[in-house]
Amino acid sequence: MKISILLPFKENYSPNYAGAVSLFVKDTINKSKYKDSMHVFGNTSYKKFLSKNYTNIQFKKKLFSSTNKLYVENFIKVENKINSDLIEVHNRPSYIFLIRKNYHKLLFLFFHNDPLQMNGSRSVQDRIKLLNNVDKIIFNSEWCRQRFFHSFNDKSKYLNKTELCYQSTSKIKIDFNKKKKIISFVGKLNKAKGYDIFGQTIIKILNKYPDWSSSVFGDEPREKLNFRHKNLNLFGFKKNDYILNHLKKVSISIVCSRWEEPFGRTSLEASSRGAAVIISKRGGLPETSSVAIKLKELSSESLFNEIEKLIKDKKKLLTLQKESYKRFKLTHKYVSKLLDKIRDQFLIKEKISLFNIKKNKILKILHLTNFNRRFNGRLQYNTGRRLNNGFVRLGHNVLTLSDRDIIHDNKKLLDPTGKNKLQNSIILNYKNFKPDCIVMGHADSIDGDTLTQLRDENKHLRICQWFLDPVHKNAPDYIKNNKRIIKNSNNIDFTFLSSCPSLLKNKINNSFFIPNPADKSFEILKNYETNCPNDVFFAMSHGVHRGILKDGKYDQREKYIKKLIKNNSKIKFDIYGMNKIQPVWGNDFLDAISKSKMGLNLSRGKAAKYYSSDRIAQLLGNGLLTFIDEQTQFRDLVGKNSIVYYSNFDDLSYKINKYKKDIKIAKKIAKNGRDIYLKHFNSTIVGDYMLSKLFDYKSKFKFIWEK
Repeated sequence: MKISILLPFKENYSPNYAGAVSLFVKDTINKSKYKDSMHVFGNTSYKKFLSKNYTNIQFKKKLFSSTNKLYVENFIKVENKINSDLIEVHNRPSYIFLIRKNYHKLLFLFFHNDPLQMNGSRSVQDRIKLLNNVDKIIFNSEWCRQRFFHSFNDKSKYLNKTELCYQSTSKIKIDFNKKKKIISFVGKLNKAKGYDIFGQTIIKILNKYPDWSSSVFGDEPREKLNFRHKNLNLFGFKKNDYILNHLKKVSISIVCSRWEEPFGRTSLEASSRGAAVIISKRGGLPETSSVAIKLKELSSESLFNEIEKLIKDKKKLLTLQKESYKRFKLTHKYVSKLLDKIRDQFLIKEKISLFNIKKNKILKILHLTNFNRRFNGRLQYNTGRRLNNGFVRLGHNVLTLSDRDIIHDNKKLLDPTGKNKLQNSIILNYKNFKPDCIVMGHADSIDGDTLTQLRDENKHLRICQWFLDPVHKNAPDYIKNNKRIIKNSNNIDFTFLSSCPSLLKNKINNSFFIPNPADKSFEILKNYETNCPNDVFFAMSHGVHRGILKDGKYDQREKYIKKLIKNNSKIKFDIYGMNKIQPVWGNDFLDAISKSKMGLNLSRGKAAKYYSSDRIAQLLGNGLLTFIDEQTQFRDLVGKNSIVYYSNFDDLSYKINKYKKDIKIAKKIAKNGRDIYLKHFNSTIVGDYMLSKLFDYKSKFKFIWEK
């Protein structure tokens, strides 16, 4: 299972200036059982990063565009290539809504700060919306969680969507005999962190107890609080490892924040190194240590008194130091294990769902494509029906929905495109059928919001799409076809193409090649067994909707075919869809194809790797000797003795004449082609290939196109 972690914009995931969020992410990753499948995304100007599994998202800012929106949009582009199962967003509730528009994946939100002070969670409505759009919200303190539920009328029904996961630090052996008379302060040197109170107090302490010293780690360029003493050591900003190493020597650590600390990592780190800790009672600070001294009032006088008590009572100081160390439990290992348990609730549930599907074997499939009901069977030989047959032969329950027929039948004044009716119909069919998966073919009119709504109904719903039109450069409708595929790709688990996926202009995840399926109930002819009167069959099918040639419509293949006929006068061609000869459909198509020994598989546009229309299944499947451009590289798929490959026009002409004369060899190749295609590329095997990808199971079939 893969996990993507999104940090806040400009969070410094770098050893040079790492904050609490970055350290939490780095530390919990290192001890997580998922560490090898986790990836961190962020934005920092520093060149060094806290871990290798990090991608620094960089982009050009645009005038009048939200930086955070651009940041998330670019994250989505990069994350699509990784295609994680779970996305964890840290400390930016506003990112959730941007991500959820594009993803149906598991989504966690981590709060490291006060939710009421953050964009996207200030209002009750915002927080309810968050709860409805995430799978889990994780807080770094109970105080943060209570702040999140502030003003809720009834929080009980939402509590199960939340978890606590405190910050962590390392734990090492401490030699208390090596403790020095040092009082530490770690944090921003401002009034919010109480540095003014600390500064006033520590000067008095150092003057009264000159054998003691103080170490201060931090900076603050915006607020100048200058305290000076010969025993006051100002280290400035230091890396976390340096501070932790120094804390081994520290006897007393002060965290006197005015600010409502969401948790208080500095208190935790001091406890882990056996320091006696004095804290204010602000925010989540009391949750950092069960033995810390809590200031009754936040003042210099109160802080002075508590420090002095410890200085004077060495036994009490040592006891507090040892208890602080002994009761510290929040190690990286402990917190990472807790966090992994939260992840497991969802990731293992996902695995179980897939296992049950594999075990039960019978799937409910909602198949959405154009079944051409309104054409009265004229277009019955289509891929959608072939795949249906395959799914049914596998034992699955298939419900079909013809998207374009619904649109065509429901164009009204208030819904001129009919698309609103389509979305409603899909949702109602889904609710009544409750499918395990949705298979879409060329279903361009389905809205992404509709798919998102279905995902919300069932987190385990699988969705795939198949697409048979050419996607390679210089192909007809190249740009349009690429856009059609990408349109809903964020809501789709797998995409299956009758072209090599590498030909796509914009690469998408989980895209695979599928051959055009043949079907034994469609491809019923064996032309190699009969004495066909014609030599070469070729049909073009433009004018699909009307079924007749379109006036003024010209196909570039016409010129090629006319030249072929002219240069091969002894060959009897049977051509449809050009030269005022109408295309043939339905059973007329089957009658026409039955009269030819050979068939030409000539697709529109430049030949490209593995691409063919469904003509390849019709020609090979019915036992015609089939000619195809060698640039399609079909030899990789079906071998050299089942199809005749040609390199150019002259080569094609030569081979047509050759096999007209050598009819015995021609029939042998045609039979071999039919046998191979119906055996290895039939609708049952292709259908199972799609479902095996979709549900991650091992098929009993061998998919030879994957060799």
